[in-house]
Amino acid sequence: MSLNPSTSNDFPAPRVVTAGEALIDLLAQADGNFQPCLGGAVFNLSRALARQNVATLYQNPLSSDRFGRQLAQALQADGVQLAVSQPVPHPSSLAVVALNAQGHPDYAFYREAVADRQISASSLNAVCNAHPQLEIVCTGCLALDPADASHYLPWLRAQKAAGKWIVVDVNLRPSVMPDLATYRAHVLEMAKLADVLKASDEDLAHLQLPGSTPTDQALHLMNLGSAQWMALTLGAEGARLLARQGPAIKVFSAREAAPVKVVDTVGAGDSFLAGLLACALHHFDADADLDSGAQANSANVKSWAVQASDSCLQDVLTHALASATLVVMRRGCDPAHWDEVRARLQAFPAV
Repeated sequence: MSLNPSTSNDFPAPRVVTAGEALIDLLAQADGNFQPCLGGAVFNLSRALARQNVATLYQNPLSSDRFGRQLAQALQADGVQLAVSQPVPHPSSLAVVALNAQGHPDYAFYREAVADRQISASSLNAVCNAHPQLEIVCTGCLALDPADASHYLPWLRAQKAAGKWIVVDVNLRPSVMPDLATYRAHVLEMAKLADVLKASDEDLAHLQLPGSTPTDQALHLMNLGSAQWMALTLGAEGARLLARQGPAIKVFSAREAAPVKVVDTVGAGDSFLAGLLACALHHFDADADLDSGAQANSANVKSWAVQASDSCLQDVLTHALASATLVVMRRGCDPAHWDEVRARLQAFPAV
């Protein structure tokens, strides 16, 4: 495995590092055939971040097979940097995906001895150590599999100790986890390390958390650790952002003013999280420049997050929501660019 510790002249120094699955979604068609599409939550997140002008580094190896080459090409075409420059001989991960009548996907995964799982805590930490300017560390979805706990948990702990802003997408796949109790327990251990959590109301229900409402359950999850922000997506009801402000937690809400025609929801949560982080960095940069005139990444995004203004937090949430809305209006995961999202917010303000 060949790491690429130096930044290419063609790319800016990455600010965000992502770790988790990149796979091929085999989408069930009406005629019984399957259409292969590039996918995976962390793969989608990485592309969506790059399309919103966030310099992003993807950590996991990719296969030398045809699918792996396509995954690598798509990431690099959007501006995502690959930490592992050489492909590995293991096959690409596969997911068989069927959409229900509401356009929601159901998954079956084939991920034994696959390329994107050829990682270790030491390899993940080596990438981060080679890029000391990194500010944000992101993982979630299939990286929450307890079978990979020995890789991702020590890595997250090390990066949290190093002062990075830890982002965990609590994007659950309970239908493919054989031991649900162990799965839930491991997800909660990962969540405790997060500075930023993202989950849907369905994810929180799967975790069987205390609370009579999704917001109550989100508060419980947030308070298990030291998370500063908790982003909660609610489907057609919009989204909420729970932000820790001193001893209190303030709740911000947003939803689309008019119904949205949903084509499918593939990649919606990934695009939401990318929009949230992209807009947060946008405000962080503006505030750092305004306050000190210094380079933005000489400050600490984690410190900035607890001081962000209410107007900033509301903008972060509405930008994230618009990012998700644009992707559900398209077939498959086709993440929006920054300017598209801002234009939608201008034309169709959230309420």
